[in-house]
Amino acid sequence: MSSFKALRIHQVEKASQARLETISLDDLSPGEVVVKVAYSGINYKDALAVTGKGRIMRRFPCVAGIDLAGVVVSSSAPAYKAGDKVLVTGCNIGEALDGGFAEYARVAVDSVIALPNALSMREAMAIGTAGFTAALALRRMLENHQKPEMGPIAVTGPTGGVGGIAIDLFKRVGFTVHAITGKPESATYLKSLGADEVVSRTALDLGKRPLESAIWGGAVDNLGGDTLTYLTRTVKPWGNIASIGLAQSHELHTTVMPFILRGASLLGIHSVECPRPWREDLWKKLGGEWKPQHLDQLIARTVTLDELPAVCEEFIAGKIQGRTLVKLAGD
Repeated sequence: MSSFKALRIHQVEKASQARLETISLDDLSPGEVVVKVAYSGINYKDALAVTGKGRIMRRFPCVAGIDLAGVVVSSSAPAYKAGDKVLVTGCNIGEALDGGFAEYARVAVDSVIALPNALSMREAMAIGTAGFTAALALRRMLENHQKPEMGPIAVTGPTGGVGGIAIDLFKRVGFTVHAITGKPESATYLKSLGADEVVSRTALDLGKRPLESAIWGGAVDNLGGDTLTYLTRTVKPWGNIASIGLAQSHELHTTVMPFILRGASLLGIHSVECPRPWREDLWKKLGGEWKPQHLDQLIARTVTLDELPAVCEEFIAGKIQGRTLVKLAGD
């Protein structure tokens, strides 16, 4: 372990640049737990960081990758010991702290979660931040009284990791799920994940009035922009919209009318700094009654560290469906 491979992001003038490098533990941000990384996964945020298309990194140089699963090599904290299988998602790794796109990682003990017995390290990274975020959306919506009898859950951006796992999870707990997509050719894939209907985004009448006909019991939105605005106009009384992403736009132009006349709720889903008790509970569920049933369908492919930069470009171009894993070592 004197040296190992990592994908680090450097700042070059005012731009960022990804470089495959050989580094040592001394190059990593501080942490109590050293992990030999077995798997990571590529999230949209990772693709933005690696390609330089988004201002994700808050320090340079920094190892990219907001997820990792692996085996503890050493720990100065009594909670973990050498040989323990663990995972880390979010918690500012791959942004302000060195992340999972490396053969070894050094992380803060408070960010480490023991791998649930029912999950392999590969399965944990097939879920990753994407699945954790979908589960957090489900938790928050259930806590705010979302019920299947209120009507179908609309999932936007369903061909991505968050959207695909959201379909699986909401269907599993009893909801009817409608996938709203700009990729109608993906209908067979989306139905294989549990979608009851596939709706073409281009065929939607977004409307212009503050309130349109109520269609959706609730929604999980990965897009923002005009699509999220449309959802606020069309959600049924007391429905919840979980706002997760901004693949379409970071802007939202709406009125207060859906909230004061229909009692709709817009729930922000922030997975990076989720309270640890929530994080532990959600991973327990993801390794138990909420374990996604379609992980094999969700995993599009597995790539190496060397292949990462090119694959991240494909992510930004919208050419990736489902989850892409990064294999660093054996499971």
